[in-house]
Amino acid sequence: MSQPITSTLDPEQQRIAGETLQATVVDLIDLSLIAKQAHWNVVGSNFRSVHLALDELVTAAREFTDAAAERATAVGVSPDGRAATVAKDSGALGIGEGWQQDTDIIDTIVGNLAAVIKRLRERIAATEKADPVTQDLFLAIAARLEQLHWMWQAQLATV
Repeated sequence: MSQPITSTLDPEQQRIAGETLQATVVDLIDLSLIAKQAHWNVVGSNFRSVHLALDELVTAAREFTDAAAERATAVGVSPDGRAATVAKDSGALGIGEGWQQDTDIIDTIVGNLAAVIKRLRERIAATEKADPVTQDLFLAIAARLEQLHWMWQAQLATV
């Protein structure tokens, strides 16, 4: 198919924005799937609070996925959220199968959030000059994911 959506970015800016947005879409889709898998399989004395916190994470990841995909479309790049693409390209750490203890789920979510945030921070730097609008989106996503990262860590923290 031809290029039905054109961009106001020059080709190099579009390439950088498109690649970083695509990678973000993939990571966020995987994060939402990881959190949903955890939501269905968490057990333990903190089941209810972890179960509800996972719903909050799924909602945030899905909203951010849509924002990143729509930004990609706005700059003339077709986003790819197919399962095969997510499985091949995600930088998230994943999750094991079956029932999992609430404390293990918390550790898994903290690790996955850290991995996604690390890659997102690299994209923030990459888009600074190429596309400040995309960078602004990444900054907002990173701020919320870092807040969630802190909240997940706090569930097991001791002083």
